[in-house]
Amino acid sequence: MSTTLHSFMDIFETTIEDGDTSVQLNKIVIPLIQRDYAQGRIDKDINRVRSRFLQALYRAVTGEPITLDFVYGDIDEEGTMTPLDGQQRLTTLFLLHWYAAKKEKISDDKYAFLSRFSYETRYSARYFCAELVKFMPSFETTLSADIKNQAWFPFDWKDDPTISSMLVMLDAIDERFKDVPDIWEQLENKAITFYFLPIRDMGLTDELYIKMNSRGKPLTVFEHFKAELEREIRALDEKNGQNTADRIVGKIDKSWTDLLWKYRSSGSSDADDNIIDDEFLRYFKFVCDIICYRNGQSPQGYSSDVFDLLHLYFSADDEKAVANIATLESFFDCWCKIKGYNNPTEFLESFMSYTHARGKIVVDSRYKIDVFEDCLHFYSDKSGRIRQFPLNRIVLLYAITIYLQHQSEVTYSDFVRRIRIVNNLIQNSEDEVSDRQDRNRIPAILQAVDAIILTGVIDDSIEINFNVNQIQEEKEKIEFLMQNPDRTDEVFELEDHNMLKGQIGIIGLDNLSLGSRFSSLFTCSWDKIDCALMALGNYGQQERNKWRYQFASKSLQYAWDELFHKSANAGFENTHTILVELLKSKESFDDGILDRIISAFLAQCEKDNLYPWNYYYVKYPVFRPGSYGKMSNDDVVNKPYMFSVMQTKTQWSQNTYMPYLKEADDDHLSRDEMGQYLVYDDVYIVCENNSYGVYRNDDDSLTDTVTISQNEAGIDTEDRIIKLKKYIANMK
Repeated sequence: MSTTLHSFMDIFETTIEDGDTSVQLNKIVIPLIQRDYAQGRIDKDINRVRSRFLQALYRAVTGEPITLDFVYGDIDEEGTMTPLDGQQRLTTLFLLHWYAAKKEKISDDKYAFLSRFSYETRYSARYFCAELVKFMPSFETTLSADIKNQAWFPFDWKDDPTISSMLVMLDAIDERFKDVPDIWEQLENKAITFYFLPIRDMGLTDELYIKMNSRGKPLTVFEHFKAELEREIRALDEKNGQNTADRIVGKIDKSWTDLLWKYRSSGSSDADDNIIDDEFLRYFKFVCDIICYRNGQSPQGYSSDVFDLLHLYFSADDEKAVANIATLESFFDCWCKIKGYNNPTEFLESFMSYTHARGKIVVDSRYKIDVFEDCLHFYSDKSGRIRQFPLNRIVLLYAITIYLQHQSEVTYSDFVRRIRIVNNLIQNSEDEVSDRQDRNRIPAILQAVDAIILTGVIDDSIEINFNVNQIQEEKEKIEFLMQNPDRTDEVFELEDHNMLKGQIGIIGLDNLSLGSRFSSLFTCSWDKIDCALMALGNYGQQERNKWRYQFASKSLQYAWDELFHKSANAGFENTHTILVELLKSKESFDDGILDRIISAFLAQCEKDNLYPWNYYYVKYPVFRPGSYGKMSNDDVVNKPYMFSVMQTKTQWSQNTYMPYLKEADDDHLSRDEMGQYLVYDDVYIVCENNSYGVYRNDDDSLTDTVTISQNEAGIDTEDRIIKLKKYIANMK
């Protein structure tokens, strides 16, 4: 016996040679042991498979003939073939030929072979196929509705999974082919073919046949994907005279499966989850995204469906397909054998940590140290629309992968130093690491990563889109450590502090000796640190919009990150100066030391009867609510006291308030006026830079002014909050 190429029409006239005997195949029967027809099921994954298969058949019928790979089957002495593999494809071809025959009113004798295709899975499916061949639809409604309305269609047949799937497929075929002419003629001309291999040619036993078909499970998305990928690579091989497909498929089945095996289904012991399908497809998406970025594009503009990605980057018609296949292969291969390590986890843990450790970089504790595992489990949600594996982790994983692909060129020690540079850039470029189509910076970022990992140089010739301040700092640190290699540990330990995350400019290379004091300081209460800094001067920074200001927070690190990481805000150098002054004032810090600094400042203000704005900030906790550290003041030069406390990052809200008013009488603070008024029965009170205005509720006329005494420099010489409280008490 030998493998032969057939169409669904001529398979029924095939003579199978077996030594001295021959058997004519005249009937195809789906046996009891086989699963139900599945390509018509209503399921997201099956819908995708159905759509793609019909699209392939559509292209074949409209001008691009297709071969559907192998159909395996056993043939008995009477010429009845029972398929081992190919049931789903054969059933769909049966339905397509039926549709073409009925739609184009082909004579009965030409499609009589359809009656020789039958199901034995259930009697209902068997009789349905027989009745369907005899039935002539009206094509005036959906085929499924027309069929279910026939007298020969019992009501309970709708519950037969094979029949219901066939009805769905018939409607899908009609939707796809209703405007296609001459379908039957194209089928006669062998637009759709497949290879048929009798089961005995494969050396398979009946026992194996039973085992393979008793699972009752439809092909997975991964199995369809793998077959389609192989088909595309083989087409490319034929075009280029290569033999890549066998190598790639062999690696998928062996070395790449071995790589992913420990990561299967998050380590679940559930036997049903003992596969690497999802992990493979997630990493495949990662590689496709990298290909897209390297092409100067953004994945945001493309489908995230793995089949769409397969055809986009690995189609034989794509001139870059050969290079893309090489990329896919190298991105998998490099993780399979890592010099000096048994597996990716062991390798990654050798240079990554959640806290400072010599020779390691610090990574975000929200994620696993095994960034490769995170990619395999969280690259995107099930719909593929939401990327749960964030862009900064994509860039980090890419950098590590580039090293693994060049282990023969880059030493491990050089890599550990260089990945620290990349990690620092990533951590301090949150706004820059973007792949939106209107500001896609990832292509340039990946180019910069290539240069850093392979050469250790931040190359000015490349358009770099990391944060410019961090780029400059990294260059300065490279130069500094070349001249002062003995201070490497000091630099790295300071970089690894959780409040700095790689950017140490707030302290500076000139003040490295203060690193231990900084660590000591941030074991204290954040609120007390805030107050101690403010006691030395107004350390706040003005944002680029000019009316919003950044201060610290007693509870949210976000505020400290905004202060300690140089940005477009004005005042970073002033914050640096005040922080360094505080660090230089003591060898170490605790809450008691900070309390004494704070108390001394307040006592001096009260002794001198001078109450600058920062006095109120330190004295009254209402100025420091513990939110995002945001305040607003649209004219700080002329109105230095007029800071309103915000509770959001960017906008005023009903929870915004003028802190003097809130401290004086919170019960009468008006949320409707965004905390800018104290409202009473007849009047309301508004804070001005050097006074309080008292206005009538009925006509907004000014009835009184509570003046705040100030010196010639415009600094309060009395506590304006105490004065307002006294006024309110007398008013009541």
